[in-house]
Formats: sequence, structure tokens, C-alpha cells
Amino acid sequence: MTTVLNIGVLLGFFVLMEGVAWFSHKYIMHGFLWVWHKSHHHPRHGVLERNDLFGFMFALPSVVLIVLGAADQDWRLFAGFGIALYGVAYFLVHDVFVHQRISALKKAKGGYFKAMRATHHLHHAVHTKEGAEAFGFLFVPKKYLRRFRG
Repeated sequence: MTTVLNIGVLLGFFVLMEGVAWFSHKYIMHGFLWVWHKSHHHPRHGVLERNDLFGFMFALPSVVLIVLGAADQDWRLFAGFGIALYGVAYFLVHDVFVHQRISALKKAKGGYFKAMRATHHLHHAVHTKEGAEAFGFLFVPKKYLRRFRG
């Protein structure tokens, strides 16, 4: 039973992170920390951009939970792993697939992937702090799936 609960905690935190990411993207990145995020809405010069600092910010709670939970092998360990797993998925989907910072998956044409890429490009059509839409990262809302899956 403990294994099932640990997997549940891991998956629960993974899913929870999409909500945290959406909220952070809409109200923090497009809010008071736009000074970091605006680099992501303009052409990148070099390998890194100021927006990449958010990756370190999101990694902190994961590391803290893993360290605190490691000794007792309790829920914090699996919560930290759930957040870390979301970070890996975010990197692969957002940076590798959508923005193609590593030229892989350029030919992925599946309906969900097509909708994901198009929805994110819709978000990037706005180069200012206000007026953007579609703040999620991994889960494409139904209205965008219908619109872009084609």
C-alpha cells in the first residue's frame, strides 16, 4: 500500500505543478517578474536567457522536499520527485519540442503535439506583459485542442 501512496503523491505533485506553473506564468512571469520573463518573448541571443532563472526557482522546492524526505523515505521525497519529474517534462516539451532549443522532435506532427506547439506560439504572438493567453505548459485546454489539432 505504501508504494501505491508514494506513486500517488508523486503523480499528484506532478499534476499540481501544471496549476502552479499556470498561476506563476500568468501572475508572476507576466506580472512583477516580467523583467525576467520578457526575454522569452523576444528572440534569444545565446544559449541562455534571463527567463531560465525560473527553472532554478522551480527546482528549489523540489530539492528541499527531496532532501527533507530522503532520511525517512516519506511523502516529501515523492513530492519532490513529482516536482522534479514535472521539471524534466517541462524542459522536454517546452524547450526541446516547442521552442526547439535542441533540434529534436521537429517532425512531431501528432494532433496533441500540433495543438501544444500552436497554443504556445499563440501565447508568444504577444510580446508584452499584457494581452497574452494560454498560460499552461503541458496540458492543452480543450478549446485550443479543438482549434489547433486539425
